[in-house]
Amino acid sequence: MVIANYDGLGDGHNYVSGPIYVFVDRDHSVYVSEHYNHRVMKWMKGAKEWIVAAGGLGEGNALAQLSDPRGLFVDVSGTVYVADFSNCRVTRWYNGATQGDVIVGQKSWEQQANQLNGPEGLSFDRHGNLYVVDCCNDRVQRFSIQI
Repeated sequence: MVIANYDGLGDGHNYVSGPIYVFVDRDHSVYVSEHYNHRVMKWMKGAKEWIVAAGGLGEGNALAQLSDPRGLFVDVSGTVYVADFSNCRVTRWYNGATQGDVIVGQKSWEQQANQLNGPEGLSFDRHGNLYVVDCCNDRVQRFSIQI
C-alpha cells in the first residue's frame, strides 16, 4: 500500500516531496522528513492528508524552521526529534508546537564534543541517552539530555 506518492515539487499537505527518513510510532502514525520542503510531516492512521509535525516555514535556521531535515525519532508523548542536517543541530518539537528548541549542536561546523557537522541520524536508548550520527565529523556521539 502506498501512503505517500507525488511526482514533482510542491508544499501542499496531500503529498511529500523528497522524502528522506521515516519513523512509525506506536499508534501507527507515519512521520517523514522532507528534503525539498524542509519539514517533517505526519500521516495518522485513516487520515486524508499529511499534517506538519516540525518545520514547514521554508528553509532556514530560525526555531520554527529546518534546513534539510534527516533522521527523526518520536517519543511516546508525540515529541519529534529531528536531525537538522544543514543547521548542524538536533531540534525537539513538542506535540503541536509551532517551533522547536535546540537540544544539541549549533551552527559552527566544529569537532568539539558539543558541536555537530551534518547530523544524519539519531536514536535514543532505554535510559534516555541520545545517539547522533555526526556525518561530516565522521563519528557517532552520545548525549545525556532531559526528555
